[in-house]
Formats: sequence, C-alpha cells, structure tokens
Amino acid sequence: MKKKKWLFLTVLILAMMLPGCGNTQQELRIEETEKEEKLQIGLSFDSFVIERWLRDRDMFVSTAQSLGAEVNVQVAGGIVEEQISQIEYFIKKKMDVIVVIPIDGEALYDVLKEAKDKGIYVICYDRVVENIGADLYITIDNEKVGTLMGEALVQACPQGGNIFAINGSPTDGNVSEVVKGFTKAVEGSKLDIVYTGYCDNWLAELAGAHAAKALEQTKDIVGIMCGNDDLASQVVKVLSENRMAGKVAVVAQDADLAACQRIVEGTQDMTVYKPIEQEANTAAEFAVALGNGEDIVSGNGKYKAEDTFYDGTYDIPYYKIDPIAVTAENMDQVIIDGGFHTREDVYLNIRE
Repeated sequence: MKKKKWLFLTVLILAMMLPGCGNTQQELRIEETEKEEKLQIGLSFDSFVIERWLRDRDMFVSTAQSLGAEVNVQVAGGIVEEQISQIEYFIKKKMDVIVVIPIDGEALYDVLKEAKDKGIYVICYDRVVENIGADLYITIDNEKVGTLMGEALVQACPQGGNIFAINGSPTDGNVSEVVKGFTKAVEGSKLDIVYTGYCDNWLAELAGAHAAKALEQTKDIVGIMCGNDDLASQVVKVLSENRMAGKVAVVAQDADLAACQRIVEGTQDMTVYKPIEQEANTAAEFAVALGNGEDIVSGNGKYKAEDTFYDGTYDIPYYKIDPIAVTAENMDQVIIDGGFHTREDVYLNIRE
C-alpha cells in the first residue's frame, strides 16, 4: 500500500503546581507518528442501464476495499460529456488508478491521455479505449462471445434460413469483436444474414425499432442475434406482437434475469454468461497491484497479464476471461448452482 509519512509534533504542556511552591514545571514531549494513506481508485461507469454493471460495481468495490484501497464510483448516465467531467475530477483528486467502462472510447482519448501523462494508471474495464496505451485491458473474450452466439443459432436452425443481426453500440469496441466471432461462426452454414442494425448507446428501444423495420422487409426468418439481453427484451416483444415469439431463435449475452426467464419459458434460445465476479475481482486486484507499483506482467502477483492487445498504437497488457453459453439444458448448472440467479427467480413464471 502506498504510504505517506507525516510528522506530528505533539506539544504537551503539563502544568504542575508543586505543593508549597509557586513554580510551574513544563514538559515538552515530541512524538513522531506514521499515518498510512489508502490507495485511491476512481471507478467510472458509463451507466447502470445494463443489469450486470451493478454486480460489477459491488464486487469490484468489495475486493478493492478488502485489499485496503478506497474506491470512488462515478456513473455517467450514458452521457459522454459527463463521463469526461468525472474523469477530470479523478485527475484533480490525484487518484492513483482510474478504471473506466467507456461510453465512447474515442471521445475519452484526451482526458485519459491527460491522466496517463500525470502518472495515473488507467485500466480499461470490459471495453478498450484505443491509442492511449492503457496499463491494462481486462475483459471477457468478446470474439468468443460472438462465436458462441453464432454456434447457438446454427444449432437451433439446422435447416438454415434468414437471420437478423441487431448489434450493440457502434462506439463500443467490443461490438466489433462480437460481430467478428459471430460472422465466422455462421460462415459456411445455411444461415444468411439479411438485416444488420446497430443500437447507439445500447438503447433497447432501438433494438425494437430495428426488429420492426426488419420484419417489414421480410418475416421469413429463423433467428435473430441480439447484442445483449437488454436488446433482446425488446426484440422478443416485437416478435410477440407479430405472433412469432418462440418460433424464431433468439440469442444474446449477459445472462440477465429476464433473459434466463425467457430461456426457460421458450422465447429466447440462449444467452452468454460472462463470469463477471471473476472479471470484477481480478480487475480490483490488478488495480491495487498497479497502484502499489507492482509488475502485473511478469511479477509475483496472483494474476499476470501475460497476453497483449493492440490498441491501434500500443501493445497493452491484456487479460481475458472465457464466457459460457447458457441454454435451458445447462441453466441450473451454470446460473443457479453458480449462484448468479436463484431457482425461484429464474423459474418464476413456470408452473410445476
């Protein structure tokens, strides 16, 4: 833990009136004490619209605090100017480490470069900010997320047919990785992507609008890939309005509770569970290690970022975590037995 030593001069003037005397005896005592200043971590979220971020926050803060650090959490509400302002606040407060889930990596370049230039460690959490030379990029393996979704659609639609791809925000660097994995997985199959859309800032209502627009073009479809479970919620709603829910395979990611309920109910085929407890706890340990000046690449710490990720300019330390495909068949094993959601919640709408 980073320490600062402070000298405190404690002057104790003890006035003692000696019996029978008019003299005063004064004692001057000097004490030297050492005060430990806790490591300061700034944690910047884009928003809490996506269900998982609340879990990430709680787990990260708990682990960092257990390691002796203090965490200042800021939430930008999906407004990039607000996130810039909050990071500027972190810089002003001289945080030791800034951990950021960026709304728009390109827009955050200048402020994060300033943080780096002032000696503050920067960790890109779940989404990368390009060209700043971050001290660590930690995320789920997003290309594999896309691969799992593509493989699930191929399996769910063995006869082939038309599919829609309704992706997340185009400013989120992870989206291109997911799309890459998904595209590779469906290449050479009998599936044909006939509509592609993107949802700015991950707004779920845009996913519903894309689904409605795509269905106006053709209802001859067998599946839809959704960028995450929140987007899928609106897509399934549109399918229900067209009496197609449960007849069209829907895949997504995040293992939100509502998505898990849809899977056991039959209106969504799969989701991708991302071990966010592992991601958050590992990120917190890396943050504390960096703040203490430890080598996270080849040092003696619990975790090592032995891989690298090219951010457009630099090869930066990279730590990725494997995702898991979740269907009705392994829901109990992965989600319930793993403690992510309870059986009562997942099967809330299923009659015994």
